[in-house]
Amino acid sequence: METSQSNEPCTSPSLSCAVRNAACDLVTVPTRQGLEAVDILRRGAADAVGPVLHDDGCGTLGFLVPAGTAAGWDMPGSTCTETDGRGLRLAPEPPVEGSDWLLPPGEAYLATDPVVLRRALGEAARLIEAADNCR
Repeated sequence: METSQSNEPCTSPSLSCAVRNAACDLVTVPTRQGLEAVDILRRGAADAVGPVLHDDGCGTLGFLVPAGTAAGWDMPGSTCTETDGRGLRLAPEPPVEGSDWLLPPGEAYLATDPVVLRRALGEAARLIEAADNCR
């Protein structure tokens, strides 16, 4: 699926987090694809989706994934940003100004598994493409 979304992340490059004291990277996708992926993930395994940021100004969703994911992330239409590891803790307040939590962090949440996220994003892209082709 082709998107008009730039591969440049719109969120703060200094974002870092800790989910159960582990650093995280951030996978950023267009909002429409991200919302579809969240639905797909929530219909699957109970803990399949971790905290998700929504940046309305940039029209993106950001999925927190384990640190190191950015090194091997190559999914078209998305960006995985390596965090700087400065230890910003997940809190009820969003870590990036102008954003809000779609799925807020909590003690039970883990970072989203990047393999599971990749599958969900692919399925979401196919669903959106099929819906757009029916118009």
